[in-house]
Amino acid sequence: MIVLGLTGGIASGKSTVSQMLKEKGFPIIDADIISREILKIGEVAFNRVIESFGIQILNPEGEIDRKRLREIVFNDNEKLKTLNEITHTEILKRINEKIKIYDTKGYRLCVVDAALLIETGFYKHVDFVLLVYCDRETQLNRLMNRDGLTYEQAIRMINSQMDFEEKKKYADYIIDNSKDLENTKKQLDYIINSILKHGGDE
Repeated sequence: MIVLGLTGGIASGKSTVSQMLKEKGFPIIDADIISREILKIGEVAFNRVIESFGIQILNPEGEIDRKRLREIVFNDNEKLKTLNEITHTEILKRINEKIKIYDTKGYRLCVVDAALLIETGFYKHVDFVLLVYCDRETQLNRLMNRDGLTYEQAIRMINSQMDFEEKKKYADYIIDNSKDLENTKKQLDYIINSILKHGGDE
C-alpha cells in the first residue's frame, strides 16, 4: 500500500484536497483528530501534559483546554518543544497503527493528512509528500475571511509557520490551489493517477 502524506500551510486548501481524496475512496488518517484523541482524559499523553503544564490548563470538566494550551506554548519555544515531545510520539504511533490496519484491508493508497507533516518529521514515514499551495495574497484573504482576523493577525499567523518555499523542498508533488476547485481537482487527478500507475514516477 502506498502512503501519501498530505500537507499545506494554513488556509491553503489542504482540507479541500483531503475531502476530494476521501470522495475518491481513499482512507484518510487525520493527524489533527489523533492529536485530540491522545489528549483525552486517561490517555498517556494527557497525564504527561498535566505533569508538565499543571492543572491550570484544565477546563471545568477536567479536560485539557486546547486553546489555553496553545496560548501557553505559542510564544515559548521551550514549552512548545516539551509539548511536541509528548504528543508527537503518541501521534506517530497511532498513525502507524492505522496504516497497518488499512494495509491489511487491501487499500492501494491511504492518506496521512497532517498540517505539520514536515515540521514533525512525519514525512519520513510516508512514500510521497503532496503539498497544497496557494499564493500569499489568496492565503491571506482566505484566512481573514475564514477566521475573522485582521490583516496583521493573519500575517502573524502565516509567518509563524514554515515558509511555503521551504516546504516545497520536501514535496514530491505540489497542487496550486490559488484558482478554482475544478483546477485543483484536475491537478489532483493527474497526481493520483501518476502515483497509482507508476508508483509515483512521472
